[in-house]
Amino acid sequence: MTTDTTPTTTPATAATAWTGMVPVDDTALAVTDTGGPGLPVLYLNGQFATQGYWRRVLAELGPHLRHITYDERARGRRSKRSADYSFEAALRDVDAVLAARGVQRALLVGWSYGAFLAAHWASRNPQRTVGAVLVDGAQPYDWLTEEMEQRIRRQFRRWAPLMALARPTGLTPRMTPEQMADCNIELGRIGGARELGPVLDAVTVPTRYVLASGSSLGSKGDEQETIRAALPAVTARNPHIEVFAKVPSNHGAILKKDFRTVADAVRAVAALDHPTGPTH
Repeated sequence: MTTDTTPTTTPATAATAWTGMVPVDDTALAVTDTGGPGLPVLYLNGQFATQGYWRRVLAELGPHLRHITYDERARGRRSKRSADYSFEAALRDVDAVLAARGVQRALLVGWSYGAFLAAHWASRNPQRTVGAVLVDGAQPYDWLTEEMEQRIRRQFRRWAPLMALARPTGLTPRMTPEQMADCNIELGRIGGARELGPVLDAVTVPTRYVLASGSSLGSKGDEQETIRAALPAVTARNPHIEVFAKVPSNHGAILKKDFRTVADAVRAVAALDHPTGPTH
């Protein structure tokens, strides 16, 4: 695998294995593309996670697919800081990575925050989306209250010293507690039923959910299960969307413990692809 900082956008070379930096806005993102002739699959991380979280899924799927992973702004060891960590900026990053790698159509796989990105991008770009696998995220529910917002801000302030210690490893983002809280709160607004519901209703490509069980970091009691319970109404309204599986592991462990089920969902959506033009 070669390393460069000026990725080509020509289809003739975009399928070459590559790792490097992709510039976008005021920042640059660390990207890895396994290359090859297979269907391009773009993996979208959890809100403060890194591309390394997908390693078991990629290994399970093997080399028959073209796997593209990247670290979002200020995440991982190499992606640069930015003045904009908004959800819309994250969607622009999806555009930038696909353009830099010369990909016209891709299957999107998103976990947690990445599931919201995948749902929005698929809804806005149906001609460029093979399908989507949404891993325990993008369930429309009005969970953000004023009390919850304050709880989120307290949590990130409390976690700040530990996050600072882990930052050199790339395991925590190079963002302030306020910036991380703002991102999480924005996601609460985006994930509300009135905001996310119409986005999911507009999806016209095969979309499969893989749901976790139990709680997640920062949640209490049955909060996560209450949010997941909103999905039957979504699938009832949109025949393109189905729940592929609900697995025993919790939100944080799903890519580690149930990676085979996530991989199976990717294979199932890929098998439905009937391209009318080039994918890369």
